[in-house]
Amino acid sequence: MFTYLALGDSYTIGEQVPVKENFPHQAVRLLQEQQVEVAQPVIIAVTGWTTDELANAIREHNLNETFSFVTLLIGVNNQYRGRSTEDYKPQFIQLLETAIGYAGGHASRVFVLSIPDWGVTPFAEGRDRAQIGQDIDAYNAANKEITTAYKSHYVEITDSTRTNGVDKEYLAEDGLHPSGKEYAVWAERLAAAVAKELKQ
Repeated sequence: MFTYLALGDSYTIGEQVPVKENFPHQAVRLLQEQQVEVAQPVIIAVTGWTTDELANAIREHNLNETFSFVTLLIGVNNQYRGRSTEDYKPQFIQLLETAIGYAGGHASRVFVLSIPDWGVTPFAEGRDRAQIGQDIDAYNAANKEITTAYKSHYVEITDSTRTNGVDKEYLAEDGLHPSGKEYAVWAERLAAAVAKELKQ
């Protein structure tokens, strides 16, 4: 039985959607359908968390076990609060190293998801959508470069949020967070990458 730790913020817990519809739970279901036996995910994530807040929470949880694989999706709240990518990079590195530790030191068992672009959503009405997009691109360039350097997996989902972020079916009621339908896209991409890695 494989085990799974999911680290992140609102996008990981699935703000405003049933727990079973967040991407970690949907990914586990998809893996089980492929005869990859995975236990229900352990999730450390709270809406609004930045990189440093996630790091503090991980320390407070004091998890002693290791997991078969780990996902990390963090940074949108750093961007939302106007923090720089230079501030983000060292904190992301620390979190990635922590994730690798929880994956038993296996960098290839860590899967980083790109940060969604909330600037296309109805919630961003009246804000500088182009600037938000540029900021998200800068954050993702940083976390992708770091993830690649550490030889972990990078799962691109930003493109999907830009395509679907204007469609109510793909959004939760707040007009900001994804719906289960959008998380299904992420889960499919993640499950494909995880299955390939675990079957090696």
